[in-house]
Amino acid sequence: MKISEIKDKLKNSNVSDELLLELSNDERIGVKKLLDSYYKQISKEKIQQEEYASRTIYEQKCYNLGYKYICGIDEVGRGPLAGPVVAAAVILKKDSYFPGLADSKKLTKAKREELYSKIVEECLDYSIVELDNKQIAKHNIYNATKIAMIKAVNNLSIKPDFLLIDAMPLDIPDINSHSIIKGDDKSVSIAAASVIAKVYRDRLMEQYAIKYPYYDFENNMGYGTKKHLIGLEKYGVCDIHREDYEPIKSMLKFKNNK
Repeated sequence: MKISEIKDKLKNSNVSDELLLELSNDERIGVKKLLDSYYKQISKEKIQQEEYASRTIYEQKCYNLGYKYICGIDEVGRGPLAGPVVAAAVILKKDSYFPGLADSKKLTKAKREELYSKIVEECLDYSIVELDNKQIAKHNIYNATKIAMIKAVNNLSIKPDFLLIDAMPLDIPDINSHSIIKGDDKSVSIAAASVIAKVYRDRLMEQYAIKYPYYDFENNMGYGTKKHLIGLEKYGVCDIHREDYEPIKSMLKFKNNK
């Protein structure tokens, strides 16, 4: 068998034990490299499957209790000095499998984008809600986050019968829920919501970076990095800055007192 043929066969998802045994006795260096690469890939996939399974424990408990539509909820953007807070609610299919899905903060941008596309295409339902800086100032960030999360649930086309929420408790009539500390790393449903909210908000901040080019929003997503603070000192506050956050609050107070 030619090495090119072996390479094609090892790409197949159903590689037989007979073929692997045959290849293990093949002395060609090229074959040995292909076989080594194959086993490394199998090991990586097994680890991913085990990690994914460990993040379905809460979902499986819910299914075992008779719940059908389990909704994961998470938010992004509580800490930045600019831009909205964004909440997402996601209902995954029971047999969903998204290799590598975890807390969005632990993923590369490329992986988040890949997962975002797969999740929105394959999930049963999802919803995204943003509350801008004016609403954050009006309600304070904690309450604004809760409002965004509740709206995200209420905007779903499918009414969930159980909510899995990252850290923050929610009280929504007629829907049972469970709040999980660091839930975006313990529940695939919450992790999915984390990815959806993160990618959506990052894209939004990249658009704002074009409109407000002085603050490096495309890289800091509104967080108070050195370049962002330099931009604030030099060009002042823009329309999406959070006026109830420091140092913006003090800058505005100083400006108004001049």
